[in-house]
Amino acid sequence: MLNVSHVTKKYGKVKACNDISFTVERGECAILLGPNGAGKSTLIKSIIGLLRHEGTITINELNNKSVEAKRIVGYIPEIPALYPNLTVYEHLEFIARAYKLENWKDRAEMLLENFELTDKKKKFGDELSKGMQQKLNLCIGLLPDPDMVLMDEPMIGLDPHAIKQLKAIIEKMRNEGKTMLISTHIIDSVDMLWDKTVILQGGVAKACITKEALENYGRTLEEYFFEVTEGIDSASVKSDKTVNAEDNTTETEDKKDTSDKTEA
Repeated sequence: MLNVSHVTKKYGKVKACNDISFTVERGECAILLGPNGAGKSTLIKSIIGLLRHEGTITINELNNKSVEAKRIVGYIPEIPALYPNLTVYEHLEFIARAYKLENWKDRAEMLLENFELTDKKKKFGDELSKGMQQKLNLCIGLLPDPDMVLMDEPMIGLDPHAIKQLKAIIEKMRNEGKTMLISTHIIDSVDMLWDKTVILQGGVAKACITKEALENYGRTLEEYFFEVTEGIDSASVKSDKTVNAEDNTTETEDKKDTSDKTEA
């Protein structure tokens, strides 16, 4: 569904993303995990087509900047971009017209109810609190019911009830075979929701691992994240074991050392 191949994004001499490659298969929920400044938002914006970049990105084998690709992708930015002179409901109506949606009103009402915005339908965008703006941001991105959704730090600013509702929606979308890529720096916010995790640090993809491979490796996502990014634990991924996320196998460096000695 999504193929990111050797993507590099520079701001002057600084590489915000440096030669990043990974794939997300149809129906997978993939996580971009990394600390602040790791390059997650830059990569998401490159995928959705907002930034120029080196390398190639395809969605359903279509160029990510093509109209055909954009029609099947939903985008929820980290910072809500709302129109101050449109009400909550008018924002949804605007999106429905832009996407030429039919029979969208029931879905709009469902989203508004889930995120407790039903009584805010007539409020303007600039009258909403930060949390309410984020809830509307989610409703806007989810209204078209796209085949693939990109979410950039979607849980920032949400209250516990809204987080619970968003997790339920993500789980429902997984069951429906939707494809998702979610960026976050809060590990426990995505626990049990993911199929594949890409760990970014300093603009570099440090690791890409499936849930099955991580379970075989015997680490929690949190433990694995700190092994990769900080080298915590003597059983470091780089010095002791290398987890291959593509075929879910684990190879030890000791085997390589043994073979080298045999050849010598």
